[in-house]
Amino acid sequence: MRAVEEARRWIGTPYVHQASRLGAGCDCLGLVRGVWRGLYGAEPEALPPYTRDWAEPGREEVLTKAAMRLLVPKPLSAAAPGDVLIFRMRAGRVAKHMGIQSACGATPMFIHSYDRCGVVETGLSRPWARRIAARFAFPAADDTHETHLKGA
Repeated sequence: MRAVEEARRWIGTPYVHQASRLGAGCDCLGLVRGVWRGLYGAEPEALPPYTRDWAEPGREEVLTKAAMRLLVPKPLSAAAPGDVLIFRMRAGRVAKHMGIQSACGATPMFIHSYDRCGVVETGLSRPWARRIAARFAFPAADDTHETHLKGA
């Protein structure tokens, strides 16, 4: 899957809040943005500055709402390599972490950028899996992001 191949290119990139530069730095959203650019060539929309708390004080699901606009929602049970995973780090809190599933089956894995670790590929262990709040696919290669955004 192209999304997994692209995400693996980012492994070792240091964690830098709001960044999205291969090898130089990215956060979890920056990784997904970089994979999007690798798949489609350009980002689908301008990104406003964001804080580390992801609108937690206002309890707004900013990350999930953006994913709903740009990606293809999937059932949580329909895991596939290349899926974008959104995590709720604490029950009752807004979802504010994301990664890309890289393997399924007996040893599920995902790639994400994590504070103090940078971009890593790690096991999608039970503690991580139970935090998955949403699952999405990138739009199909023949479905450009412009077409996808228009709902076609």
